[in-house]
Amino acid sequence: MTETITSQRQKRGADWLSAAGLRPTRQRVALAGLLVGDGKDRHVTAESLFDAATRADAKVSLATVYNTLRAFCDAGLLREITVDGSKSYFDTNMTDHPHFYWEDDQRLSDAPAEQLELARVPDAPEGTEVASVDVVIRLRRS
Repeated sequence: MTETITSQRQKRGADWLSAAGLRPTRQRVALAGLLVGDGKDRHVTAESLFDAATRADAKVSLATVYNTLRAFCDAGLLREITVDGSKSYFDTNMTDHPHFYWEDDQRLSDAPAEQLELARVPDAPEGTEVASVDVVIRLRRS
């Protein structure tokens, strides 16, 4: 049973890679299966994905995880959200949406996009254009 679930997740991961034109190496398929294999969106750090890979007995180094996450971002499969200029989270949900950052847990989650009202964005400097707007709402327990 568990082997069937694992192979289904890896197939979904391999399909995800193929759709983006990425070569499905063993490490990429293993990490893609952990990211999208169950069909749910998630926010991960390189360290949390490495921990999940270790628990799943996938033989990957932390450096490979970092390089693979970068390749997935470059291919348009993930979006990187940086918090505090140093902590990066990777989101499998590529739609435009805001995030909650839970300071107490150092966790990122989706915020309800339909409740966000952004009336105006400052003009971009000459010779540039706004590529995207990332909204991260910081939360702390009161």
